[in-house]
Amino acid sequence: MSILRMIGNTPLLKLEKIAREAPGVTLLAKAEFCNPSGSVKDRAAKAMLLDGLHRGLLTEEKTIIDATSGNTGIAYAMLGAFLGCAVTLYMPENASLERKNIIRSYGARLVETDPLESSDGAYLAASAEAASHPELYFYPDQYNNAANPQAHYEGTGVELWEQSGQALTHFIAGMGTSGTFVGVSRRLKDYDPSIQTFSVQPDSPLHGIEGTKHMASTIKPGIYDENLADGVVSVGTEAAYAMTRRLAREEGLLVGISSGANVHAALTLARALPKGSVVSTILCDTGMRYLQENFWREGA
Repeated sequence: MSILRMIGNTPLLKLEKIAREAPGVTLLAKAEFCNPSGSVKDRAAKAMLLDGLHRGLLTEEKTIIDATSGNTGIAYAMLGAFLGCAVTLYMPENASLERKNIIRSYGARLVETDPLESSDGAYLAASAEAASHPELYFYPDQYNNAANPQAHYEGTGVELWEQSGQALTHFIAGMGTSGTFVGVSRRLKDYDPSIQTFSVQPDSPLHGIEGTKHMASTIKPGIYDENLADGVVSVGTEAAYAMTRRLAREEGLLVGISSGANVHAALTLARALPKGSVVSTILCDTGMRYLQENFWREGA
């Protein structure tokens, strides 16, 4: 089996302890940290690179280039090593040290950008470099590549529907590129138009939920469909930190901050729903990428 075949078909977990705060509602979470590089972004990276190969845009002579807040970059680095392609990634300087070290361990080149410009700065720098030397690069452009949400339409959404026994009533997830939310929401609504989907967003432009965009204050991805969500649940950084700790200490799930934000939002939604509702969300990545963050030591 190749590493490509290891991507996807992740477990769907029942968060029984967290869900006690919403009696009668089932709370499910897709364990995307089980993907080979440790995050949900393996799915989109695989789809975009295979699409590039299929169309003849990605060759061994070209370097894969893109902007990342971390997880897609790690996936690119892993898959680039497997495919024998060089990888150059633009990332904000304040991204976690673990993410940077993982990317470099796969042999990829990392260009760090102004942290004050966040992911938008990395995106603008990568797109400018790719445009300046198109003969050198394959630029997937994860924020505007239709293969990104399509990976979740064909994979993640199908898995959620089948693994839940076709019982889902609600889906809720945060957005970076928005690929996961858009692809899964479209697939679930195709299965059953009564399924409601909610996006999770930070409650402020200045936040610490890595990999999650505050859409009102950032460059909107081209793949983002703002009419797709039935509602939005805002989450503060401290609330995301607290739920990330709870998932580790109560459910035995060491996951990242965006996962904590997703579960906090899912629980907030679940408390307002009637009994019998089934809410699903995404555990985006492993907490191993954030171990140097101070929030782990709070409430210990």
